[in-house]
Amino acid sequence: MNLQPRLFGWRCGAYLLLLGGLTWAALHQLTQPLWDEPEIVLEIGGTYEELRKSSSAPFSPGIRGHIWFGIPMTDARLRFVDPQFGFSTPAARYFAVGFNDNVIYSLRMSPQIEPLLIDDALKVVLDLQDQWRAKGWVAKGLRNNPVIVDTPEWRAYLRKGILHGRSYWQAGDKYQVSLALGRFEDYRNPTEERYLITLALAKPWVPFDEIEDMYDEPSHFPAPQPK
Repeated sequence: MNLQPRLFGWRCGAYLLLLGGLTWAALHQLTQPLWDEPEIVLEIGGTYEELRKSSSAPFSPGIRGHIWFGIPMTDARLRFVDPQFGFSTPAARYFAVGFNDNVIYSLRMSPQIEPLLIDDALKVVLDLQDQWRAKGWVAKGLRNNPVIVDTPEWRAYLRKGILHGRSYWQAGDKYQVSLALGRFEDYRNPTEERYLITLALAKPWVPFDEIEDMYDEPSHFPAPQPK
């Protein structure tokens, strides 16, 4: 009885199985961002090393002893960590974390992968504002920067492309957020109205409690006030 053909067939099958397994593993690694949405876990006052360890998105290396900005290597959603004031965003492409001597002090991002149509942009903005409102954040600077809402007046204001809509939110004396929404000229979609959202987060930097009652020059292009 000749066992050589059977032995050859068994070895060939084993090799093919191993090759298939290695190929699947390589493809899984390459397509990981498509299967499991990468996440950036950020804490103001936390360390840059902790951010890189906690996040599933790869991040640029830090430079100890310098004020610097770190950026992720892939599109990723934000999970802002705080027991009371935490929130999350959709996936973002533009994302910059400011840190000083390894300690995170600021975040600037655009919570979108590409410029959005007005319906989609407003959906993101309203969701963020709803999260902050539910977590105890308070809208600030309402005289000149009312909360952004989805009304015909707000859509007409944004469509002009003259000024951004902007709202400020504050979490006690811990954090402050600036959220801006404005018309954006997207060269890939020149015939469409596209919009860009910008979010900035840090410890409070605008002293609203001190300046709210100060005299302000009226804006030539005032944002729509709530009715």
